[in-house]
Amino acid sequence: MTDPSTSPEESGPGAWRKSLHEIIFEADTPAGKCFDVALLVVILLSILIIMLESVQAIDAVYHNYLFVAEWLFTVLFSAEYTLRLLCVRRPGRYALSFFGIVDLLAILPTFVSLVLPGSQSLLVIRGFRLLRVFRVFKLARFLSEATVLRQAVWASRAKITVFLVTVLILVIIMGSAMYLIESGADSGFTSIPQSMYWAIVTMTTVGYGDIAPATSLGKTVAAMIMILGYTMIIVPTGIISAEMVQTSTATKPTSTQVCSNCLSGDHDADAVYCKACGYSLHRKTR
Repeated sequence: MTDPSTSPEESGPGAWRKSLHEIIFEADTPAGKCFDVALLVVILLSILIIMLESVQAIDAVYHNYLFVAEWLFTVLFSAEYTLRLLCVRRPGRYALSFFGIVDLLAILPTFVSLVLPGSQSLLVIRGFRLLRVFRVFKLARFLSEATVLRQAVWASRAKITVFLVTVLILVIIMGSAMYLIESGADSGFTSIPQSMYWAIVTMTTVGYGDIAPATSLGKTVAAMIMILGYTMIIVPTGIISAEMVQTSTATKPTSTQVCSNCLSGDHDADAVYCKACGYSLHRKTR
């Protein structure tokens, strides 16, 4: 009996697309894992080339070699990106996904550098592609924890928004107060926005020291802001931690299968159909 979710092209002449998808998008097969490991190694090497190119002493001696290597990696990534578009049923969905955008941005700066010299430094965005390491080495436990964290942050978005608005109001009030107190002391508080910048730096306990109060009243207010900053650090932590306790649940083992129809992942280890669209995952018997 024919699987109704299996398209004709995947059971006939278009079987190459299915095989290519299993190699490029999945790490359950030996070929898929080898491809992903090789891809991670190439990404690391390309980032190393970019870093070495930024060192003037090295670039002065090996500029031509680094230039050729950079273009070689760009050609390889361009070919990989094209193959990813070819082996999915909906290329547009992949192109607009997080990894699709990252994969595209990993190759664009090299071509843009032909018009805008120096823009190839943006190639360090290739580092985001290393996030695939979680899927390649089946670090499902970390993916599950990341899912819990994402759900906790999303569930607490209203509370965090209220917290950030409160902080913004305090920064405006404290910045305006410091401007009134220190404006005549020639201590760097030349405007309310400048004073707000100092309030943010002080409240977050960063303390650059480029602006500092000179009057006794200003130092008193600064001390109050510092103490307030320490007490406010724990607020977002407490909000997210409380939500994590509520959203943390036992999760089933997941696989590295990626749906070729909607590109959804994190399927159960025994899943045969995509949990998002119902499309067949075409699992092989092993």
